[in-house]
Amino acid sequence: MNLSQFFDHWKIVENPFRGEEARNDAVFARMSALTTGDPAAAALHSDFEKVLGDPARPSTAIVFGEKGSGKTAMRLQIEARIARHNRDKPDQRMFVVLYDDLNGFLDRLQSRATRHAAAARPARGKARTRNGVEPREPDGAEVFKSIRLVDHIDAIVSTAVTRLVTSVLRRARADEPAPDLHGLDLSARRDLLLLQALYDAGEHADERTRRLRRLLHLPPPPAVMWSVLVVLGAIPPLAFVVWSILSPQGAQDLWRLVVLLVLLGLWFGVLIRRLIVDRFRVRSLARRLQRQLRVLDRPERSLARALDALPSRDRDAEVLPVTESEDIRYAMLARLRRVLAGLGYAGIVVIVDRVDEPRLVAGDAERMRQLIWPMMSNKFLQQDAIGFKLLLPIELRYAVFKESSGFFQEARLDKQNMIERLSWTGATLYDLCAARLNACRAEGEPPISLAAMFDDDVTRQDLIDALEQMHQPRDAFKFLYRCFSEHCAGVPAESGQYRVPRLLMETVRRQEAERVQQLHRGIRPA
Repeated sequence: MNLSQFFDHWKIVENPFRGEEARNDAVFARMSALTTGDPAAAALHSDFEKVLGDPARPSTAIVFGEKGSGKTAMRLQIEARIARHNRDKPDQRMFVVLYDDLNGFLDRLQSRATRHAAAARPARGKARTRNGVEPREPDGAEVFKSIRLVDHIDAIVSTAVTRLVTSVLRRARADEPAPDLHGLDLSARRDLLLLQALYDAGEHADERTRRLRRLLHLPPPPAVMWSVLVVLGAIPPLAFVVWSILSPQGAQDLWRLVVLLVLLGLWFGVLIRRLIVDRFRVRSLARRLQRQLRVLDRPERSLARALDALPSRDRDAEVLPVTESEDIRYAMLARLRRVLAGLGYAGIVVIVDRVDEPRLVAGDAERMRQLIWPMMSNKFLQQDAIGFKLLLPIELRYAVFKESSGFFQEARLDKQNMIERLSWTGATLYDLCAARLNACRAEGEPPISLAAMFDDDVTRQDLIDALEQMHQPRDAFKFLYRCFSEHCAGVPAESGQYRVPRLLMETVRRQEAERVQQLHRGIRPA
């Protein structure tokens, strides 16, 4: 017998237990559709409501969980619940920022460190230490030691601004309409243009600055007026030369020469101001910005062109992130909140997930700690109208308990809705598996019990006890998948044996429990 025949007998159209990653799990998507906009409502973790909080008043939550404990599924559920809240309460919408793909963040930091190391080498030959050893390229460890809170803020603002500007320029997804700019006052429009000029990671960001300025109906920047003066300033000297040539010569030749020199001097002054002084200032400012905005892959020329489209007051170094100042970054977050408020968003929700997956992290606990710890600041996590949802690997929970009292005073984890372990009981796993099973039943078929697929001597409590040893959803799915697949492999189709015997269930339970223990001890890959 094969699995298809087995599931056909039970009127199940799809294997409920083959998925191991929520992002690619078709059954999870099916459950989302069956629960009318509340994804996998029957599969919500008991701590979900605490983590989500009130969607209209964003709050911070920190969750620690094992691999396979459902952190990514919780992230998808948070997104869907906020999307439903936005549909139901359009005047209290939340803007969601997914900060879950950290590969680009870390790769850009490493690339920046590599370029700086290469630039620091002497021009002739390779630098060597006193022992004759060539200096090493910056490795991952050195990159992680250099991560700052301002880098995270820059990355979060860049992610939000790029998505927002793309929506404004009518390039958003079909299910996300372009924002209405009529709700923005003049100050918010200038804030949006400044944020785009600095943080937009879209292709041809400097061209997008000019397009956005036109859409926002902002007055032209001084650079445009100076360029116009350069063109118009050439007209008086040329006109005077033409008039001098056509007029009769006389005693006023010296006067004409003086007037021509004055006109040419004024024009050359404007020309030098525009082509040399202004460009030098903008390039110098762009160079300083590029050094500080380390997580943005923006060339200096692109930043300079974008800055050239800004008004003079927005190019003041005191308001731009040209230093390591955290206050300026918080001011940028405040600008983003003001812009979003004008577009109808009451707050921002930032979701951090998949911390252990980036290539440079590769599951290393110390690197995860160095990556996340800069964000463990109460000032950062408890901002008005911004909620952070940190879905972190369990290894960081162990790291938390090794920290000093100073760390706890800085992070104030007692105020962050911390879930120490995203744990599942056997009963909750049984309910989850039963919900997945019935989500895959053919349309119109009544629900069935999970225990009905096992022999009569296997009770519901036996299955609950077995699932208790699996600890988390991914391993529970593996356990049931093996029960069904090994049963099918051991009986012929014509036997009509469609219920899993107790002996097989107990054998699989022992093997899977041992695998889970070895996985937690780090001596098994999966």
